[in-house]
This record gives sequence, structure tokens and C-alpha cells, in this order.
Amino acid sequence: MKRAHLFLIVLVIGIIFFFSPLYPVFSFEETRTNNPEVYYINVSKEQKFNIRFTHSIHLTDVLESYEITENNQIKLHSMEYEDVAVGMPAHAEEDQTLSYENGKYKLAYKNKILDNFTIYIGDIDMDLNFVYDGQTYNMKKSLHRGSSYLFEVKTISLFDKLRGAVMVYEK
Repeated sequence: MKRAHLFLIVLVIGIIFFFSPLYPVFSFEETRTNNPEVYYINVSKEQKFNIRFTHSIHLTDVLESYEITENNQIKLHSMEYEDVAVGMPAHAEEDQTLSYENGKYKLAYKNKILDNFTIYIGDIDMDLNFVYDGQTYNMKKSLHRGSSYLFEVKTISLFDKLRGAVMVYEK
């Protein structure tokens, strides 16, 4: 009888541990599909991350800087780029500042908080990298080209973590 109770207690604790949201991750969930794939990058203590890409028209690098808030939201800090032509802001809007220094424009945001955003993985041979905690993740190699992904920071269970794919960084 004691063994059955002990087994039942261990089983319940194991189930709770397996399905409880304990692991903070960056989540990339495929959109516009019936069977979405989900990719994760584990979140460490580092709260800042960047997305760096080559603009498809200007052929210059764009660096977007973000930070994770206490509520797992995404705070957009700034965007740096070299050209204000097609697709890049040429002036600041409310709660933004635009500066130009050393050949680069920097658009800074005062308090731009997002729950999530959708990122499109274009089917062109231009860089698209997620930079976090000293590692660079090539999103064109890890995610499907021509697909859109809902990007968010969230806490998931071990069960969810095992169902998704972990993105690997380039060495």
C-alpha cells in the first residue's frame, strides 16, 4: 500500500513538472499553416538581443536592438541603418528620436513595448540573424524560407519544449 501511494505521489509530481511552464524561451511559431512548426532559443539571464539583417534593396545591414521586460514582453530600443530610402524611416515619429552619426542613422524608441511580432523569412540570399548572449542564429538556415513566424518571449513546459525544435547557433 505504501509503495502504491509513493508511486502515485511521484507520478503526480512528475506530471506536474512535465506540464508546468518553467522554461523561458524565444519562440518562433510558424503562421499561416495547418501544422505549424515551433522553434525555440533558450533564454538565459541576458535580457538584450538583436536582429541583424541585410536590407534587400539597399544591400546594407540593419540592426534592431531589443530587450526582454519583466513580463516577457519585447521592448524595442533602436534600429540602426545606413540608408533612408525605400522601407527605412527618414524621420522620427512621436516617442522616437532619429540621429545620424558615423554614416549610420539610429532610430531610438522611448517606450515601444510589444507582446509579439511576426517575422517573415524571405526566400532571398540575404543575411537574417538573431543575436543573443554572444551567439548568432542564422534564421535562414533554421527556419523555412518563404514562411512567417510569430515571435514572442514566453515560458513553456518541458512537454512543449520537447515538441518544438531548438534552434542552433553558428560556431
